[in-house]
Amino acid sequence: MFWEWSLLTLLSILSIFLFVKMYYFKSITNKEQRSNDLMKLTLQEAEILIRKYQIQLQRALGNVDILSEELTKLRNELKVLKSRNTKHRQETEKLNGKIKALEGRIDALL
Repeated sequence: MFWEWSLLTLLSILSIFLFVKMYYFKSITNKEQRSNDLMKLTLQEAEILIRKYQIQLQRALGNVDILSEELTKLRNELKVLKSRNTKHRQETEKLNGKIKALEGRIDALL
């Protein structure tokens, strides 16, 4: 009789201990699962943001290329305008010289 009660008590205590341990590990597993789900969601949001910024960067780089081409065109136009300006100055100086020469001749004739 004593052995039966001892065995029954021992089995009851063991079963309660295992039952408590099972729920403890189950709660830990649930917490880890929620943490993993949250981490996955965070990673997905980060991937979306990375894609968004990557697209914006590609657009910006494309705009930089366009602006570089425009800047090159404007530099070339500036060179052309500078050379034209130099030619016009030379022509103006020649004409001013001719005007002074003609004024000198007119003064000499008067």
